[in-house]
Amino acid sequence: MNTILHITKRQQWEDAKILGSYHADSLESEGFMHCSKSTQILKVAHRFFNNQKELVILFIDSEKVQAEIRYEEAEIGELFPHIYGELNIDAVYQVIDFEAGEDGLFELPQEVINLEE
Repeated sequence: MNTILHITKRQQWEDAKILGSYHADSLESEGFMHCSKSTQILKVAHRFFNNQKELVILFIDSEKVQAEIRYEEAEIGELFPHIYGELNIDAVYQVIDFEAGEDGLFELPQEVINLEE
């Protein structure tokens, strides 16, 4: 299984489960949904989700995603997975809570560390 990760607000994910598919705001504004590999998730969290609460990480089996996935270079020179369409919720096999610590920084959850092993 090839896992990619996506950070979102817990309520957006809860709504998606009722609707049967998920889409991030960036799908409308940029044409795709931002995802990360396990080695990139902390950089993304610190850059885009600083001081946000009620977050979750979606663990996505990229082989089950019905929309196109492209690995594209970001401004920091790394390739990031982007989903070009709505995410079918059956591609998400795990969801974990993701909150910054008291210092405002995120720590890599054990479930993400396990992906790297």
